[in-house]
Parts: sequence; structure tokens; C-alpha cells
Amino acid sequence: MDYREEMKSLRDQLNTAGYQYYVLDAPVMQDYEYDRLLRRLEDLETEHPEEITPDSPTQRVGGQALESFTQVEHPVPLESLQDVFSQEEVEEFAQRMEESLTDIAYSVEPKVDGLSVALEYRDGVFVRGATRGDGRVGEDVTENLRTIRSIPMILPDKLPRLIVRGEVFMPKNVFHKLNKRREELGEPLFANPRNAAAGSLRQLDPKICAKRLLDIRVFNLQLAEGREFFTHSETIAYIASQGFQTIPHKVFSDAAGVNEEIVRLGENRDDLPFDMDGAVVKVNNLSDRAKVGSTAKCPRWAVAYKYPPEQKPSKVLDIVVQVGRTGVLTPKVVVQPVRLAGTTVTNATLHNQDFIVEKDIRIGDTVVLQKAGEIIPEVVEVLKELRPEGTVPYHLPEVCPVCGAPVARDPDGAAVRCTGAECPAQLHRNLTHFASRDAMDIDGVGPAVMLQLIDRGMVKNPADLYFLTVEELADLERMGKKSAQNAVKAIDASRGRGLERLLYALGIRQVGQKAGKVLAAHFRTFDALAAAAEEELTEIDDVGAVTAAYIREWIDNPQSQHLIGRLKEAGVAMEAAEQPGGEQFKGMTFVLTGALSRYTRDEAAALIERRGGKASSSVSKKTTYVVAGENAGSKLRKANDLGITVLTEDEFAAMLEEEKPKETAEEKAEQPQQYSLFSAPEAPNT
Repeated sequence: MDYREEMKSLRDQLNTAGYQYYVLDAPVMQDYEYDRLLRRLEDLETEHPEEITPDSPTQRVGGQALESFTQVEHPVPLESLQDVFSQEEVEEFAQRMEESLTDIAYSVEPKVDGLSVALEYRDGVFVRGATRGDGRVGEDVTENLRTIRSIPMILPDKLPRLIVRGEVFMPKNVFHKLNKRREELGEPLFANPRNAAAGSLRQLDPKICAKRLLDIRVFNLQLAEGREFFTHSETIAYIASQGFQTIPHKVFSDAAGVNEEIVRLGENRDDLPFDMDGAVVKVNNLSDRAKVGSTAKCPRWAVAYKYPPEQKPSKVLDIVVQVGRTGVLTPKVVVQPVRLAGTTVTNATLHNQDFIVEKDIRIGDTVVLQKAGEIIPEVVEVLKELRPEGTVPYHLPEVCPVCGAPVARDPDGAAVRCTGAECPAQLHRNLTHFASRDAMDIDGVGPAVMLQLIDRGMVKNPADLYFLTVEELADLERMGKKSAQNAVKAIDASRGRGLERLLYALGIRQVGQKAGKVLAAHFRTFDALAAAAEEELTEIDDVGAVTAAYIREWIDNPQSQHLIGRLKEAGVAMEAAEQPGGEQFKGMTFVLTGALSRYTRDEAAALIERRGGKASSSVSKKTTYVVAGENAGSKLRKANDLGITVLTEDEFAAMLEEEKPKETAEEKAEQPQQYSLFSAPEAPNT
């Protein structure tokens, strides 16, 4: 089969399977088979990039990170809705419509709590997507929207121009998994799916958005050149025929039927995959809509009914503390079971010590609960008039409930963390970070392998990795002898990564890759670093008082000292691997922006630092040079405004070449002449 035919066949199979899965919720292909076909298509597209099409499923994983979003003017405004809060107000809305219209029909549908967007198609091809913004001007989030699998890239009808409006949301099950992961990592939780969806869609890096597994429901036809419709129901049926997921709706002839449907939707909201924050009532006939028109803000022909939040009291039985993978202590209140918004609630998050103090929550109290965004149970207030005698204020423990190490509060936030380097609660995160590419770079020992090692009790800290044998690893699931041999080889190779990589791998707070390099270059050995006082640490560039305190605290912890001892026993290098670099760029600060073709950002930054310079992420008056690649954005504009010298990538490469020692005539003459049909200039040193 010709490669073009094979690529088309693969696209058709994968797009059909994707439509069945993401739109119809009726999967027809196993995940393994889908992944196998997708990998084959990726390989073919790598070989023949000129054959990549807009509808290829490979284009949904997220492209290059953006520096900012551009503004988009909506040709048809994305209006907001007037809220109503009672059935009486719904009846008043119907009466207003009946004063100027006859034979009215009303459409009723659930209101998705997400982020409103407009999707634009030209000749059936998706060309642009934008947020609602202020209704008239939004932000271009096309690349992020491409990652949403239920948005078709090509439509069956090739209308000259089509614009539909939809609501992007994070499915409830995805939201729960995301928040659970963030809790384990000690990151702030999203309050509700809408916040999560909005935050995801506005990520400058589409790859992050792609990982969030957003979805969309389309609920309105904004513009359709070449087609005419008479009712909202007709437009929704047409939109569905083009491959979109739409919001289910029903049509009624009077306010009584509308209110009955509002009640039914409220009672069944838990069955929906999205969070629902109301019910939308619209006049169904499009010409009737045109007659009643709109105000400056809202259409007169529609309202959004808002359901009151359900709140119930319950008694606090206990307050328990969980330790996340980054060591953050998270308190939870255990309550008497209570039915709330369709589910039984037995506990609620208390966020942190400040939240507990603010509301004065105590064991034995009666508290009022509700679900934030209809999802996360939270404490609204304490009914202090019901407080029994003898209750005492609650305070988080001073030592980790898992490992007994002291806890410390973040100086710049409300989080309280365990300081133990060998805390079992943090072990999986610590091991995974230790073995990551930018740390000790232990290939073949990923998160899944780490979980098995922990579950079997084979490792209790990162140093234990160096004592594993091929036989022990080969006994793990999906490992095998060959993989085990490769893993042991990778572990052994990591012993010599050097102090700078080790310091980053240890997970000391605020000691990232850059700080690890700076500390290693200054002290040269771990023992010299361990002997340094806080005052000496703060004298080093890029090491502030907070970072110095974290370093000193980590080194002084008995668990850390035990870990370092085990690493030394394992033969892990405690000295800097690289000698200090040159001084070509000493005292200079570079900012990299745009897409570079010769180097990755990390490679270019490493070249700068190796020559004594500093690579910064933001432009300021202290910036010496800005290196601008293709599609450079706001940083380039700021550099020009500040009068900072801007280098092209070629000019930057030329500066790097200047440091190379010149060959003498004698040395050059000694080099043998080599000729080849495939000779090419040497690539820049990376």
C-alpha cells in the first residue's frame, strides 16, 4: 500500500474510533489497538511531514508553548444570560414573552458550568477557537482547543463559514483524579471543575491542556453561511449531524412544563458527566428571538435558572491529617454521614491550619456542609450555639504523623510540611524525582516500577536503588531479565552524575537544577556544603535567605544524614562533575524567546552558563542580551522597549564560536584532508 493511502486509512480508522469513543460514548476499538495504530501514523508523519493533515489525531497532543494569547473579535457576540432564582421568576419571564409573541415554544436544557468558547470553521475545516472574553472580544485558544477530542477538525458539510458556541468543561471523573493527584503532590486543589477547565484552557503550553482531558458540549449556532434555520431545535439537530456533542434539550409550550423540567433536571444532575450550575430556558423560534431582541448585556428571549446550593448540618467526629507526596499535611474533618447533593458525605477538606482557625472548627462541633461547585464537600460554618462543653481548638501536629520528623510551615504560604527525607508518605514522589531525567537520569526505573519496589519493601529511600540486583528487579511484573539488566546498568551509571545533579535529585526545597549547579560550582563537594553556615550560603548569587534556611534544615535532619550516608556507601559521587566554565559571558544575563532551531532552550541555557553567564526567564533592565528565535512575542517587544540588544540565533551561535581556540597553521596542516559527497559543516557545539 502506498504510504499516502496507509496514512489516510489510519486517519480514518482512528478518527472513527475517536468519534465513537468521545462523542457517542460507544467505544469500538481496544486502547491497545488504538495506540498501536496511532504510533504507526506518528512514524509515517515523521517520515512524511508534508502529508500531515488538520484532522490527524496526532495533532491533538498539543504543539509548541505560546508566549501569550492574541485577541479575537467575535463576529456574533457571545451574550450572557439573565439569572432567575425561583419558579415565580420563570413564570414572569414567560408572561413577558407572551405579551409580544404568540404560539410560543420554550427550549429547556442543563447549563454546563464551564468556559464558553466559539469554534469557527471555514469550508468545513476548524480554523480558530476563542474564549468568550467580554462577549465581543475573547482570546485565541485554538491550539488548546485542538487537544479536545470531541471537537471535530473537519465537518461533513463544507459551509463557507460556520461558528458554533459551546461550553468547555472538565468531566467529573477527570476532575476527581486531577485533584487527588494535586493533593498527593501538595499542590492547591481546584475548587470546582469550572476553575479546573478555565485554568487548563488558558495554559500557554497546549501539552498541559492535552493532559487535562477536557470535553465540550455545543449549545448554539452563531453563524452558518449558506444555510437557513427556523428553530433552535433545528440548529441543534444540524450541529449534532456535523459530529459535535450537543446539550440535550426538551421543548415545552408553557411555563408549567418548563418548571417541571427544571425540577427534573435538578433531581438528575448527578447523572450528568459535567457539573451543572443551572437550567437554561430559551424561546425556541428564531424569528421570535429576533422580535424581542436583546439588552446591552443579555438576550431578552432567554434566562438561566440557578439552583440554590444544598446545605446540611452534621457533627464533627474527628479531624485526621494526611501527608501528601510533597510532605504537605492536609487536615480533613470526619463527620456523621449525611446525604448531600446526591451523594453520602463522610468527610470534608479543611485545607490548612489557617482555615481551621478562621472558622474555629473543633472536634464535637456541629458544622454546616455544602459541596463547593456541587463536587467537593466543604465546611460553610460552625453552629457554635450547639457546641458541647469541653471542646478545644485544633492545631496540626508538630511532627509528621507518618515518620515523626518535625514539620515546618512555608514562610510564604499556609502549607505545613514534613521535613523528613525518608518519609514513607513521600517515598514514591522522592524516588520518581530522584530517578528523573534532569536529576540522576535512571532510565528504565519509572513510576510504575517504583510503586512495585515500595509495595514489596525493596526500597525505603533513594539510596536503596543502588543495592538492587538483576535478580530482584527481574522478579517484578513486566520487567524480565533483559530489562532488569538495563535498569541495573542505568542505576550504576547514575553514580557519577556529579554533585550538581545529586543536589537537585535530593529534593531539597527551592534547590532546582540552577541552584544545584550554583552550589556545586561554589562548594565542589557535599561535605563542604554541609559545613557551610546559613550566612555563607546567602552570600552566593541566586541563594536567598529562605533557600539557605531550607538547605541548612535539610542537611541537619537525621533522616537526611542517614540518606547521605547510604548514598556514600553506595559509591554515589559527592563531588562536582564539571569544572567551572569559562568567563566569556561573566556578568551577562541572557533571555531566550521564540522557537530556536539549533538548540533546545535547555541546551542554549547550558551553553550560556558554561561560559559564566546567566540564563533568565524574564526581561528586565539587567538583561544583557535577548536571543530571539521564530515567533518571538512579548519578551522581544519588551526588549525593544527597554533598548536591550537583540541577537538572532545565528548571532548567538557566532558568539559561541568566538570562544573556540584558533587553530595554528601548523596544527591545521597536520590534519588529514577528507572528502565526501556527504560532507557538511559541523553542527554547533551543543
